[in-house]
Amino acid sequence: MEFTVSKADLVRELGLSQGVVEKKTTIPILSNVLLEANGDRLTLTATDLELGIRCSCPARIKKEGAGTIPARRLLEYVRLLPEGDLTIKFLENHWASLTSGRSKTKIAGMSRDSFPELPTAPAVIAEIPSKQLASMIQRTMFAISMEESRFTLNGALLLLKDEKATMVATDGHRLAFVEVSLPGQQGFRALIPRKAMGEIVKLAEEGAADSIVSIGGDDNHLFFKFGDRLLITRKLTGNFPDYERVLPKDNSQIATLTKSEIRAAIERVAQFADERSRAIRVQFLAGEVKVFSSSVETGESEESVTSEYAGPELEIGFNAQYLIDFFRAIPQDHLVFAMKDQKSAGELRPVSEGPDQYRYVVMPMRI
Repeated sequence: MEFTVSKADLVRELGLSQGVVEKKTTIPILSNVLLEANGDRLTLTATDLELGIRCSCPARIKKEGAGTIPARRLLEYVRLLPEGDLTIKFLENHWASLTSGRSKTKIAGMSRDSFPELPTAPAVIAEIPSKQLASMIQRTMFAISMEESRFTLNGALLLLKDEKATMVATDGHRLAFVEVSLPGQQGFRALIPRKAMGEIVKLAEEGAADSIVSIGGDDNHLFFKFGDRLLITRKLTGNFPDYERVLPKDNSQIATLTKSEIRAAIERVAQFADERSRAIRVQFLAGEVKVFSSSVETGESEESVTSEYAGPELEIGFNAQYLIDFFRAIPQDHLVFAMKDQKSAGELRPVSEGPDQYRYVVMPMRI
């Protein structure tokens, strides 16, 4: 195999493969990227057996074929080359010869025969604007459980029905729910792993503002197609919790807050919270909200911010980091904090600036 490709094109597509390639693996081939030269395109494929990506770029093909090269080493070397064209030729011993201007290098590769085959993409089930899907992920991904043992919570639920797209993530202590209007969809339900969600966001950011992602699925895999780029992930199996039971129905005590004020106050107070629990106390009073924390080891802190609140006096314990995660996820300047009582879950949501519905539920803590 021999081909010539633009350095900028190769670096861009190789960069997208890095989140998928296994860094530390007992299977050496999984550290490699598969290069396939065919027609007038160079196709790059990477996989860790759970997640796979296939992308391509234009190339001048002198001899068609395929081979594999360590993905990280190839990217780090090619990045250092001057702008211009790069010629890659695979030799009989699976090594690759790279020529760019006066630079000549050989990289030890491996036979493509041992590279895993990726499943074939089935028919498209749904189409979503890629920026909209990325936005849904960014508003839910932080609520995914980090505990490997809670397998069904290691991803988010994507649900398409009733002209809407819904995404939900939870770790058992908090739940993020986002729903957007999406006309013309057939029913679809799947659990998307966290790692795949991160790669979807990267691919969406690479595309045009109006680009569309096509979604397909078979018994074991999900397929996300962004133009010439395809992301394949294994589905998470198991039953996702009944999130509709968790969403509060009667949180009638409402406080409206300015995000920048309450975020800054909580970030300062959290410096003195217990390092493990991150617990702070939030007190709702007429016209203001106070936040407190204290620790025998570090000290104590108290802040007060103005609020539109006229309900009864309430004091509730929360994990400060859970609240800060929500503030980071919303672009809006104002938010609503809805409560029922000291023992029930609190709900945060942005003061609406569009048709999307975004709800974030946080369980209270005993302090």
